[in-house]
Amino acid sequence: MTESTEARRKRMHIRAWRRGTKEMDLILGGYADAHLAAMDAPALEAFDALLAEDDHDLYQWVTGQVPPPARHAPLVDALAARTAG
Repeated sequence: MTESTEARRKRMHIRAWRRGTKEMDLILGGYADAHLAAMDAPALEAFDALLAEDDHDLYQWVTGQVPPPARHAPLVDALAARTAG
């Protein structure tokens, strides 16, 4: 069964807000609140792939402690810019 775009957005929103750490809840959940509804298919794919990553890795990427993998770099940069400002 294929997941509808609306069901996918709802699933991703819940996943963004229910992470393993409060820091990533706030970073990813806030980003989802602001951008998820307007994401097109490629953006949804990128965000969904990022949501599958480990919180510890994500936090290090967003805070600049460790460079993100190239496949996630544009989205991590957007998350980092959002948290910095």
